[in-house]
Amino acid sequence: MKSDAVKKGIERAPHRSLLRALGCTRAEIEKPFIGIINSFSEIVPGHIHLRDIAEAVKAGIKSGGGVPFEVNTIAVCDGIAMNHPGMKYSLPSRELIADSVEVVVEAHAFDALVFIPNCDKIVPGMLMAAARLNLPAIFISGGPMLAGSWASRNGVKRVDLISVFEAVGTVARGQMTEVELEQLEEIACPGCGSCAGMFTANTMNCLIEALGIGLPGNGTIPAIDARRYQLANKAGQQVMKVLSADIRPRDIINRDSLHNAFTVDMALGGSTNSVLHLIAIAHEAGVDFLLSLINEISERTATLCRLRPAGEHYVEDLDTAGGIPAVMKELQELLNLEARTVSGKAVGELIADSRVVNRDVIHSIENAYSATGGIAILFGNLAPDGAVVKRSAVAPEMLVHQGPARVFDSEEEAATAIMSDSIKSGEVIVIRYEGPKGGPGMREMLTPTSLLSGMGMDKEVALITDGRFSGGSRGAAIGHVSPEAASRGPIAALRDGDIINIDMPNYKLEVELTDKEISERLARLGEFEPKIETGYLRRYAEKVCSASTGAVFSR
Repeated sequence: MKSDAVKKGIERAPHRSLLRALGCTRAEIEKPFIGIINSFSEIVPGHIHLRDIAEAVKAGIKSGGGVPFEVNTIAVCDGIAMNHPGMKYSLPSRELIADSVEVVVEAHAFDALVFIPNCDKIVPGMLMAAARLNLPAIFISGGPMLAGSWASRNGVKRVDLISVFEAVGTVARGQMTEVELEQLEEIACPGCGSCAGMFTANTMNCLIEALGIGLPGNGTIPAIDARRYQLANKAGQQVMKVLSADIRPRDIINRDSLHNAFTVDMALGGSTNSVLHLIAIAHEAGVDFLLSLINEISERTATLCRLRPAGEHYVEDLDTAGGIPAVMKELQELLNLEARTVSGKAVGELIADSRVVNRDVIHSIENAYSATGGIAILFGNLAPDGAVVKRSAVAPEMLVHQGPARVFDSEEEAATAIMSDSIKSGEVIVIRYEGPKGGPGMREMLTPTSLLSGMGMDKEVALITDGRFSGGSRGAAIGHVSPEAASRGPIAALRDGDIINIDMPNYKLEVELTDKEISERLARLGEFEPKIETGYLRRYAEKVCSASTGAVFSR
């Protein structure tokens, strides 16, 4: 066992003495050491209950003959970090999480690992660490939050965090009172769990199942449901079997399972951030997965679900409709059914008995919302290395759009212009210098998109950026434009009034400028000046690569 490095032989007597200080008995020292990598935090609603999840995992590990040791990582709540300098730290936290897991696991020589993530960057950060370390491992997430129920002037309806973000724009337009906004904010997030729609956190938790690194139900069983704790206990038991069988993350996370994950992602209409994260996970697993392959998958995969923000269903509805196994059963002709999973079964075996219980939530391929997938990668002279859009959340009339650019060099400038009602119908808002290096940190632009939605302008105005969008964003919101402005990508050459052409069905994003005009404009620009001069973000900006390669660190 790997843990023999800290407990076997007379020279390890000091180590054993320290283990005894932790309460370990002689019998326990002989057993496998299982690290529980928990991301519990009292500032993240999606993580506030993870101590209880960990206790259930520990019980499962002990019943399987292992000794659990719980350790922690950091966690950022993207909602609380949104629309202020704190959001610059969200994506960079992913790399810190992966690195911190590596440090604590290697230092203490665990034999196997149980990862407990839930929210946006914690899931991919832990998946990256699992692939890097390649120790037997299993994932058990904290589960989704339930939707809130709001008795508004228009009747009772279900709401979530994005409802509150969008309501800010509605108030700004004078179509909602501040009193109503306060009533909404009080009930939109009714308890623990990752925010209730198919936003980034729940997208990634569902893709844990599709990758095969978590058990069925991981992505959809609500946080407050007793089944969540039963699943945690089962995960603790199963990690011992995974250890015994020597099944490692790179046996599971490979080209076949990544294909499955992207296929499920397309059918769900998941967050655009999934592209960024899955590419980064592929990088850690040693798999070369090009952005162009994603469009090939999207062309073959129908959109079967319309969960918030694209529709009115929530992850709790997906759970009762059959969950991810039911979605995968619908997609079985497109999946690699021989791919391995931590359950010990191949994907085909795992989904064999699954079925859709509610066709309102999970459509059939024959009755799909769209014949193509929910995410598209756009290319063209404005995004030579690609840009990402959640087209399942785009109004049909905005799938193809032409309009003049309104250029802003920060999110704050754009949000101020939107709030002042100075954006005209048909325009294309451009927010640049918000990429991985330029931000630094590639902030999510949930506030601008929510303002546009709340003002009813998401069907009239497009928004493109070298930054990111929240999984809760809707509308013609195109992010991850690469190369970014700070790296002298074409987006840095744009001026107000330049005509931008968006053609999502044909995967195109272009500006009506010649290559010569773009080159001449870029040549006249001064050197990029970093916005942050000290601390982690300065080091991050120096090391981070393009969004098109997952915004991972250069080697």
